[in-house]
Amino acid sequence: MLTCTLGLAYAGASQAQQTPAYVGSQECRDCHLDEALEWDQSHHALAWTEATLDTVVADFSDVEFTHDGVTSRFFKKNGRFMIETQGPDGQTHVYPVAGVAGITPLQQFLIETEPGKLQSFDVTWDDVKKQWYHLYPDQDLPVGDGLHWTGPYKNWNARCAECHATDFDKNYDPRSGTYSSTQSEIGVGCEACHGPGEVHLAWAKDSAEGKETDMSRWISLTNTGFSMDFNAGAETEIQQCASCHSRREPFEGGNPLPGTPFHDTYRLSNLRSGLYHADGQILDEVYVYGSFLQSKMYDKGVACTNCHNAHTGEPKIEGNGLCTQCHSDGGNPDFPSLTLKSYDDPAHHFHAEGGQGAECKSCHMIERDYMGIDGRRDHSFRIPRPDLSVKTGSPNACNDCHSDQSFDWAAAQLATWYPDSPNRGPHFSQVLAAGRTSPAGQVDNLIGIAMHDALPGIVRATALDMLAQLATPAIADQTAPALEDSDPLVRVAAIAAQRGGGPQEAIGRITQMFDDPSRAVRIAAARAFLGTQILHMPKRIEDARNAAMREWQSTLQAKADFPEAQLVLAGIGLTTRRFDAALAAFSEAVDMDPQLEQAWTMIVRINSALGNQQAAIDAITAAVKANPDSVDLSLMKVQMGQ
Repeated sequence: MLTCTLGLAYAGASQAQQTPAYVGSQECRDCHLDEALEWDQSHHALAWTEATLDTVVADFSDVEFTHDGVTSRFFKKNGRFMIETQGPDGQTHVYPVAGVAGITPLQQFLIETEPGKLQSFDVTWDDVKKQWYHLYPDQDLPVGDGLHWTGPYKNWNARCAECHATDFDKNYDPRSGTYSSTQSEIGVGCEACHGPGEVHLAWAKDSAEGKETDMSRWISLTNTGFSMDFNAGAETEIQQCASCHSRREPFEGGNPLPGTPFHDTYRLSNLRSGLYHADGQILDEVYVYGSFLQSKMYDKGVACTNCHNAHTGEPKIEGNGLCTQCHSDGGNPDFPSLTLKSYDDPAHHFHAEGGQGAECKSCHMIERDYMGIDGRRDHSFRIPRPDLSVKTGSPNACNDCHSDQSFDWAAAQLATWYPDSPNRGPHFSQVLAAGRTSPAGQVDNLIGIAMHDALPGIVRATALDMLAQLATPAIADQTAPALEDSDPLVRVAAIAAQRGGGPQEAIGRITQMFDDPSRAVRIAAARAFLGTQILHMPKRIEDARNAAMREWQSTLQAKADFPEAQLVLAGIGLTTRRFDAALAAFSEAVDMDPQLEQAWTMIVRINSALGNQQAAIDAITAAVKANPDSVDLSLMKVQMGQ
């Protein structure tokens, strides 16, 4: 197994300040019984449980399910739930169920394939239809594929557990390739959101006795002894929820302390092709945060708990009443910018009262199914724009229901209902849709979006991402002011756009970002600075650069079990001309995921360049064996005379 550094001397880790201990949700019940009872049957509480008669709802009565010629059997033995299926070696094995994920509409099961290594099994229980089904029925996922249930992308420790447990620490050893993961509690318990409870318990006891708790030894604590203060405002609350409810790249190997700013622990995925439609609607499973950041509700200070019960996770009010607590002719004094008018009315929605078309969520929160059957709603709360569907191909709520009609029909119908609507003007999606195909043809428009501070930060950051592909001095100069934007998402993306600038200008602009208050920005600066040749820089800047580099290094080490992290390490090795490190990282990547064709290609080329012809031949032979349908690899093998 590979451990690769950035070539910087390690500074000794500063001694961490003491963090209170996690005590478990059971300790909260005596004082907070009502909240505990609400939480008990929530999706948070049941996010990860032991396999017991109380938690398993699937059929384990010796039933079989066959997919792609592989038969899996579900049964019980000696009181334990068992799964017989094809293992990582292609042979049939019997595994005890090591854990349960979720409850409804689907329930997944965890299998321990090696000591401490948990994998998420692809055959899943549909709790609505009461039947087994495969999560990916249309994909060919044989043994050895990175996406096979035993592969790295289905590893529970690395990919899932962090958001299904409390105080989770992955504890991956890259040298042995083993896990010694720990958590204070499986399931999303009280402390997963509020923070470790040791000091809060002491505070409660002292308060009951009329004493004052000494909190001087503890860090990041509120006056009640928690690291997370939900009274701190909407943004603090949203960032805490976003730590799991987002599509993001983690910087750590487990749960950050609750209350830690989102951009210090994650890099959020922008509106990339394959994840989002060009207008920002959900496409792949991106969860909630990236959508909500696009909404006017986020812009006006609406928090998750304005709509959701924090302990059940469910909407506070069923039906349209949830929306009309604000969107009505009475409004809501907490949000004074609301237009006061009746929305739950046929004069607004033009559908029969009581029907699906009259539901606010049908028009303003489109639903998409993930994991086969799990419906998730888009939280960008957008106005339906079939006229944009005509121009960009993005879907719209009208045609979701009226699938037998065209986009043009839906656009004409809305124009009839709202002839003077101000909501049919130009939209950023027109530029992003064109930019996905040809960013060079949209440079001026993309710059306009990037620098338009009235647009959501995630939209502006997406435009900057597109501009970074072109990397010209003019783009760098015109987007440089975005480096000082208030939104970390924008600052992160703006850094990449500077790499096309003149060497002196780019270096000067990037070095100022090493001191940014957000770790995501500092790491982005470190990435952009890699390979830059500077003979001398002031000590203060050099120290800041080295600190940012160490932060980046730490995040890569935390993700050493990610094939994609190994590709980054390999890229660092190439950039710094440490070809042995690059070769080791590429090799580690294909060991984890044999379908990484570009990594195989680089292994062959590096070995050839180093004069290791036999190693190159061995690599291309292994590459073609792992990817027999790859035209590029087969052609490379022929060109090598093999």
